[in-house]
Amino acid sequence: MVRNILGSLLALAGAAAAVWCPFRAWYDGRHGSGIRVDDLFTGVGVTDRDAALLGSLFLPMGFAALLTLLGVLSQSWVAVGLAGCLVLGVTVLWMVRQAQFPGGPATGGGGLGSGAGIAVGSGLLLFAGAFLFSGLRRARYGSPDQELPPDAVASGEPLSRDEVPEP
Repeated sequence: MVRNILGSLLALAGAAAAVWCPFRAWYDGRHGSGIRVDDLFTGVGVTDRDAALLGSLFLPMGFAALLTLLGVLSQSWVAVGLAGCLVLGVTVLWMVRQAQFPGGPATGGGGLGSGAGIAVGSGLLLFAGAFLFSGLRRARYGSPDQELPPDAVASGEPLSRDEVPEP
């Protein structure tokens, strides 16, 4: 239970950071809320065109936060882990696209801002929260059709293979 609470707190902190990071400078003073999502997937690279809020990096980060909230409410480590993958995936994709063109971080541009660092940190917090959920380490004992004794299920204590009753 303590692990679930800690996992939930870490995941919610990661989701809050993921929503906050587009409003910070990502590169050379430019905020993530001004970077178009479709620039990450086109051959042009990250352009100077401004984006509407829901067309910016806020969209995938907000979706990751929503996925995290649903994962915490249902105690699903898979949903929280997918949110972490989304946040880190978008951040790494943005870094790769930025480095492919002149003036990017790899060619001595203005440098990465705090928004990119916050995004990486929030993705790592989401992964840590997913790891702490107890569902991640549930072991399976015996064959799939074998039932555990009621007192073992109620206590939540793991049984060794010797303690599982034979059918």
